[in-house]
Amino acid sequence: MSRLTIHSADTAPEAARERVRAAEQANGFLPNLIGVLANAPTALETYQVVGAINGRTSLSPAEREVVQITAATLNDCGFCVAGHTKLSLQKLRLPEALVDGLRNVDVLDDPKLNALARFSVAVIEKKGQVSDGELAAFRAAGYNDQQALEVVLGVSLATLCNYANSLAQTPINPELQPFANPELTAFA
Repeated sequence: MSRLTIHSADTAPEAARERVRAAEQANGFLPNLIGVLANAPTALETYQVVGAINGRTSLSPAEREVVQITAATLNDCGFCVAGHTKLSLQKLRLPEALVDGLRNVDVLDDPKLNALARFSVAVIEKKGQVSDGELAAFRAAGYNDQQALEVVLGVSLATLCNYANSLAQTPINPELQPFANPELTAFA
């Protein structure tokens, strides 16, 4: 049970209702995260606006998911891991072995995506204070300064969602349960 109210389009504050309705329509169900964020309409707006901005970065959709799943795993957010696993497997059709590797923070078979995942881990664990060597390894894998900052953008988006879910103890929707990682915190 969530510690914060999980709103529907009918119960959400007026300033959040249209955003909640749009999210429900886009997903075919209302993700509990959206219902939680509706408690603070500006938090919901931030999530959706920054999410759209993150979707326009130079990182590919697969690369953006590397950042999101890595962050959700490190931040122990079972809800976001489940949601991004579903997106990665069903919409992006990423290989299951890649997604499993991300969910376990394992070394990835793809050297470039592995460099991105390792850099994401360093950004998160060191709060952006990565070493010269870590930045050099990221660049050597084919990434640039713009993309280093886009990793920070992705981490900031993930942090909003991951921390909101942890604060609320957001339960994972039934539609996302098949994608949950039993190793991570999931709230009933």
